[in-house]
Amino acid sequence: LSSDGKLFLTEAFNVIMEEILHKGTDLKEKVCEWKDPDQLRALLDLDLREHGESHEQLLQRVRDVARYSVKTCHPRFFNQLFAGVDYHALTGRLLTETLNTSQYTYEVAPVFVLMEEEVLRQLRSLVGWSEGDGIFCPGGSVSNMYAMNIARYWAFPQVKTQGLWATPRMAIFTSQQSHYSMKKAATFLGIGTDNVFIVQVDESGSMIPEDLEAKIVQAKSKDAVPFFVNATAGTTVQGAFDPLNHIADISERNGMWMHIDAAWGGSVLFSKKHKHLVAGIERANSVTWNPHKMLLAGLQCSVILFRDTTNLLMHCHSANATYLFQQDKFYDTSLDTGDKSIQCGRKVDCLKLWLMWKAIGTHGLSERVDKTFALARYLVEEMEKRENFKLVCKGHFVNVCFWFIPPSLKGKENSPDYQERLSKVAPVIKERMMKRGTMMVGYQPMDGRVNFFRMVVLSPQLTTKDMDFFLDEIEKLGKDL
Repeated sequence: LSSDGKLFLTEAFNVIMEEILHKGTDLKEKVCEWKDPDQLRALLDLDLREHGESHEQLLQRVRDVARYSVKTCHPRFFNQLFAGVDYHALTGRLLTETLNTSQYTYEVAPVFVLMEEEVLRQLRSLVGWSEGDGIFCPGGSVSNMYAMNIARYWAFPQVKTQGLWATPRMAIFTSQQSHYSMKKAATFLGIGTDNVFIVQVDESGSMIPEDLEAKIVQAKSKDAVPFFVNATAGTTVQGAFDPLNHIADISERNGMWMHIDAAWGGSVLFSKKHKHLVAGIERANSVTWNPHKMLLAGLQCSVILFRDTTNLLMHCHSANATYLFQQDKFYDTSLDTGDKSIQCGRKVDCLKLWLMWKAIGTHGLSERVDKTFALARYLVEEMEKRENFKLVCKGHFVNVCFWFIPPSLKGKENSPDYQERLSKVAPVIKERMMKRGTMMVGYQPMDGRVNFFRMVVLSPQLTTKDMDFFLDEIEKLGKDL
């Protein structure tokens, strides 16, 4: 059996190399071979049966999964805030899967406990902290939730033992364009979404500090205690950066915990040229950062970093399970970091980032960030030369938001049904694009603006040719609308 298994793995690995990594990154191949759910269900034969299948059938299963999945490593996959493939990070991911351990104690994960500590130290020093705390989490939403939970414990330590009965009504502040995980965290932690005060943003999508002050006054008038403000560095849609120094001043004056959701924008810290976008980040109490986004570490790779040096993370989350965290072990038990997490079993997420960082160095990562900025600038310049494209706003990051205006709508801005007709353009182009398989890009309405595209430039494999192709393809897909 084990020799059969090893042979299967070897052959399946060849399929992975050929069908995903070789074809998946080839411009001549599709990003996705689109099938409707019913068709796909039939093609995949998903039923689980009493008896097993042959080696050949199983290899075909592997080929089918590869064939009908979206190739996020394809150069023209622009649909999410992750894309591309880094082969060193991917090697780290394969190594992680094969070693199959849980990141809770030095006993079962000696290499990774030391590695996680070092990677977190390096990320903290980029933020500007020489000491502090942190942990890898399963995605940015959970990192944000950790920040809110630790902040609440910091403000009301009795909550750990006595629960919400022992706390006043609490108020959270976040911008109208911040990530929806803030509301989810408030729900999950029992704080409630009515206690999330939404702060207005300016044209570019950045939080307006004066409105933050107004919302704090409003919360206090309702007898809610302002304890947590979330500033966003790189919003999901427009890629906006909140004014961190200004928000830090307000937080300090009001004795609040300041968190920065830099899941998307944190990676600008690698770039000397662009890190001014997060000026003041070192004044935060906590920072969420997802290297699986701009740095291409692969899903998932998210950290929550803390300036705190009093071990709040451990005090807040620990349950001291004696079967895991015995205090009389023969090594330094402070290396058993598992009790800082709300998970028991925790996947190793540091190796993919560490190996990639080892491979290209801090310098290589900063070049990568600078290159994406340069490509986004190029795309905007080219877009402005074409009459059927209209920017939603001039951004400072690598999110390029725009409307495609078909020739039939040109010059009709003042007709009463213009907005309604414009809103139908993006969904049709998206459907045609998916069915052709040429590329993938997202669209959305937002704050009174009808459906517009959000192009995200982030894979270092991209060139100016890909940007030109993108514009030509949108024109081709939408010119007859």
